[in-house]
Amino acid sequence: MSQIFALVDCNNFYASCERVFQPGLRGKPVVVLSNNDGCVIARSNEAKALGVEMGAPWHLSRELFEREGVVVRSSNYTLYGDMSGRVMQVLSRFTPDLEVYSIDEAFLGLAGFDNRLQQHGADLRHTVLQWTGIPVSVGIAPTKTLAKVANRFAKKDLDRAGVYVMTEEAEIERTLSRMTLTDLWGVAGRMAQRLTDLGITTPLKLRECDPAFIRERFSVVMQRMVLELRGVSCLDLEDHVPDRKSIIASRSFGRPITSLQEMEEAVASYVARAAEKMRRQNLATAHLSVFVETNRFKPTDPQYNVTRAIRLPVASADTGTLAKAANTVIRAIYKSGFRYKKAGVMLLDLAPAERVQGDLWTAPDNSRSKSLMKALDSLNAYYGRGTLTYASSGRRQAWKLRRDYISPRYTTSWEELLRV
Repeated sequence: MSQIFALVDCNNFYASCERVFQPGLRGKPVVVLSNNDGCVIARSNEAKALGVEMGAPWHLSRELFEREGVVVRSSNYTLYGDMSGRVMQVLSRFTPDLEVYSIDEAFLGLAGFDNRLQQHGADLRHTVLQWTGIPVSVGIAPTKTLAKVANRFAKKDLDRAGVYVMTEEAEIERTLSRMTLTDLWGVAGRMAQRLTDLGITTPLKLRECDPAFIRERFSVVMQRMVLELRGVSCLDLEDHVPDRKSIIASRSFGRPITSLQEMEEAVASYVARAAEKMRRQNLATAHLSVFVETNRFKPTDPQYNVTRAIRLPVASADTGTLAKAANTVIRAIYKSGFRYKKAGVMLLDLAPAERVQGDLWTAPDNSRSKSLMKALDSLNAYYGRGTLTYASSGRRQAWKLRRDYISPRYTTSWEELLRV
């Protein structure tokens, strides 16, 4: 049975999420801003048509957006994450072979659908749109790399109605001839220049190269790309997510922090977030790192950036234990007289929680700790993140992200449910 892959990509995902619960935004130019409303990280097609660039600074674009009627939204990752989960759940109904590649992309295995790939892709696209409100594009091909190529043209070719099946040799060659090297998955400017220097100027020419030569001059990764462009599958679906080696929780502050108390609150809040992510994967850590930074884009301000790590005697997944350790680090590295712009926490050397062993002096997390963390996570999952927190995270949190144009968390907060 031949391998067939589909790449399903949500169109303008963040902007599409905003439109699901605000139908009045359909047909209007919409942009989503980064943390602290810094710059553009997502654009609707209408915004792209106006020439709005990715990364455009909000403070420099405000006048243009107001003049052109561009609707601005602050990033709402709680909403986007939940909508992503809903899309992936729908996709899982179309095949048991599903790899969630990113928040808005997934690879599907479609072996056995050879004679009805176009219809299956169309049904999939229609169902996702009907059940979640999110438009998607579907690229179908014999390898993951070619599926990525097909998806690119599914978005652009209006005659394909969002589904591009690319399984025939002639169709593959014709499609690759319409691309540049940097259009390929994983080929950036520097790599493209190295290929061009060797006379490999197009994806079609790369496809025709000797794989052994490419491996010798570049890497096994590029060799696999050549084979994948030829229709030889080298990248299988990942049927399980490998355990992370580290978890990071970091944010820029809504305003500069100038007091130790606020810094302690911020770091405690980040520890809680990172620990929650870690417990979802049933992991624990005995190695924690904390960093603080001033604003390097303000050279007139005194600058201070430092990172320091601490090791626990025994790995733990208890937020209280980790927050206490992080607080010890903060008190050691904090210096007054600086305007801090950012801080973060990294949990390192993660290991399965059930395999943690105590030492002569320290025991691993006991049943009381595990029950407490389970209750904490369950309540926050049911009633919304931040419902139950440690007092060390503070109450007012005036340092939190600035999000002046945030939309409601329609699907994860009872107080923000859509009212009709």
